[in-house]
Amino acid sequence: MDIITMDDLQQFKTEMLNEMKNILKNNIGTSSKSWLRSAEVRKMLNISPGTLQNLRINGNLPFRKVGGTMFYSREKIEKMMEGK
Repeated sequence: MDIITMDDLQQFKTEMLNEMKNILKNNIGTSSKSWLRSAEVRKMLNISPGTLQNLRINGNLPFRKVGGTMFYSREKIEKMMEGK
């Protein structure tokens, strides 16, 4: 039978915290964002700025303009990609 010491618990805690930080760091800015900027949408769809503008003009991709920045709903983009 192994005995767990306070040092063992402290080491385990440190390792768990580091692992959680890595997971959070890798997930921030990806799928957790519900609103995307134009550059992120272009990269996600692999399209040019002109194509993105055409999608906006034709009403195929709804957007919101806040200040001078356009934001797009990740959910709407995913639905558009699925053809819904």
